[in-house]
Amino acid sequence: MAKRNERHVTPNPAGGWDISKPGGQRRSGHTDRQSDAIERAREIVGNTGGGEVVIHDRRGRVRDSDTVAPGNDPNPPRDTR
Repeated sequence: MAKRNERHVTPNPAGGWDISKPGGQRRSGHTDRQSDAIERAREIVGNTGGGEVVIHDRRGRVRDSDTVAPGNDPNPPRDTR
């Protein structure tokens, strides 16, 4: 089974928001605003074949996740046609 391609957006204790890969030695990026970090994480995941962006709150708890195409969304929207 292949490893999931994901990036986590987490608060940095010194301020701002980090983008990191689980188990990675270094962070993939750092921004002052969470919204900028989420946007950059989506770009990184999209450029590497799609996957998940996991978003944490200020306390470090997971608050949301976002599937970036061509990843497999576990809860895709229903077809309303």
